[in-house]
Amino acid sequence: MSHTPGDGTPYTAQGVLLRSPFGGGDLPRLRVLVAGHVSLAGLAEPRRTDFVTAMDAVATNTVQHGGGQGALLLLHRAGELECRISDRGPGGTGAVSAGPSPGGEAPLPGGGLWLTRLVTDRLTITPEGPGRTVSFAMRLA
Repeated sequence: MSHTPGDGTPYTAQGVLLRSPFGGGDLPRLRVLVAGHVSLAGLAEPRRTDFVTAMDAVATNTVQHGGGQGALLLLHRAGELECRISDRGPGGTGAVSAGPSPGGEAPLPGGGLWLTRLVTDRLTITPEGPGRTVSFAMRLA
């Protein structure tokens, strides 16, 4: 079954749902776009809100610590939705923690990644020359 979002691009069973460069001023638009795409792809509440929250946390980190600009790739593959956010910036000044912090509280640096790890099924951080790619995924079923 194929759906067509407002931009006329057909959804297929698997593949690229959205590809978008972004900066700080684009984050509200990006939240709306991602919410619409993951809804049409079949991600139900409350997981849909968690996915958009995770995307916003990672994209915000990218703007703040990754040089101000990033690129988002949203994929539907093998029963899951995957979001990849890449930047070309220097990154944060300290170590990034994607793991749980002692006492169950979010650490100050890396708090967005900590939150993303909590609400998604998979989180991967890959250094790439200057910058990095943060990927996270949620199962559809």
